Amino acid sequence: MKNRLLLSALPMVLSLSAHAADFTLSSRDIRDGQPLSSREVFQGFGCDGANTSPQLSWSNPPPGTQSFAITAYDPDAPTGSGWWHWTVVNLPASTSQLPSGAGNLRGEHLPAGAVQGRTDYGQPGFGGACPPVGDKPHRYQFTVWALKVDKLPLDANASGALVGYMLNANALAKATLTATYGR
Repeated sequence: MKNRLLLSALPMVLSLSAHAADFTLSSRDIRDGQPLSSREVFQGFGCDGANTSPQLSWSNPPPGTQSFAITAYDPDAPTGSGWWHWTVVNLPASTSQLPSGAGNLRGEHLPAGAVQGRTDYGQPGFGGACPPVGDKPHRYQFTVWALKVDKLPLDANASGALVGYMLNANALAKATLTATYGR
């Protein structure tokens, strides 16, 4: 009887310990489900924001993580394929955060070896939110990816679609914050 009770409690204990170690993404600049500030809005295409990437921190990556990647994606863009606002690959496994502004064109606030891919604005680096006027607020998915490889064979000309393909093929886990923005 005592053994049965212990065995029946074991799955609950294991699920609690697994839950405590969930891979998570947080930010001082953006909040899940909340609107982006003008800092994360694009400068151009009729938008007048600061075009600054948000601060991002992550914790509890899964065992075997060899590198990280960051993406910012708008699934609501009226393109038929969404809109890539930021891709960063080849972040070392020792990285656990990026400061606000790390996505500038020069990438000088990124760890050595990190590569920013081309946004759908046509250039590498962070490209802030700028949905069409009158659209319902769009969702902006900021995702950190834990990868099973130390480097992806991608350069600054890599499209968001190619980066997304490589991330899905090499992901151990991912964590997402979704903010909104409309105008």
